[in-house]
Amino acid sequence: MIRTLRHDDFDEIHRAFLDAFSDYFVPMKPKPEVLREMFTRRGWAPELSSAVFEGDRIVAFTLNGFEDAAGYDTGSGVVPTHRRRGLARQTIEHSIDLLRNAGATRYVLEVLEPNTGAAALYRATGFEETRRLDCWTYEHPAAARAAHATPAHDEWWDFQPSWQNSTRSIARAKDDHITIGDEDGYAILFPNTGDLAQLAVRREARRRGVATRLLESAAAIAQKPLRILNADARDEGMEKFLRAKGAKHLIRQIEMELTL
Repeated sequence: MIRTLRHDDFDEIHRAFLDAFSDYFVPMKPKPEVLREMFTRRGWAPELSSAVFEGDRIVAFTLNGFEDAAGYDTGSGVVPTHRRRGLARQTIEHSIDLLRNAGATRYVLEVLEPNTGAAALYRATGFEETRRLDCWTYEHPAAARAAHATPAHDEWWDFQPSWQNSTRSIARAKDDHITIGDEDGYAILFPNTGDLAQLAVRREARRRGVATRLLESAAAIAQKPLRILNADARDEGMEKFLRAKGAKHLIRQIEMELTL
């Protein structure tokens, strides 16, 4: 049976999420509170999300966020025992109907580059690639540097942040986050997870060590490896900077979009 979800399905969603991603390219084992925070940041709308049930058990799911007439696949999966039965296509197609009926005009998702099977399914459903996104981790044993709050400036961006790193997504977060920097640049950090959601430097202040100070300050404040997720792969300057600082490239994602 396929149906839309409710908030009180969360415990079963969490169980299915752990099962579906247990053998994923990047294994994911979020605790319930971490998964709830991820859903909150990404604007999860259970009434626009789809799952296949076997009795009371979820065996396939597509969990969608919604914002400004756009849907966003916050996570799709099928538990290992039920793969190759067409269930992923069912939840995606059901989600498309739900989002279109809710007034969405586009549907965005990301798929790991090595996951060629899922990417082929999305293309067959009508999704087209919009860009590629890189995921990094950075660890530096620097002492904490002075960190001052500063407003974020979107005019300093070279590329739009991905859905989960957008300013509105950050504003939805329940988890504590801080903005550090000065008049030349800023970074937005989630200290509990080490997520560096945004990092930007005023164009006139680049190549003066501003980004290095921000990166090292964020690492020192977090006291754990930073996660720099879904950086636009077209941003050659950011890639060169992160490699020069010793950041480790984890994996690349494909961002795709369907016009509804």
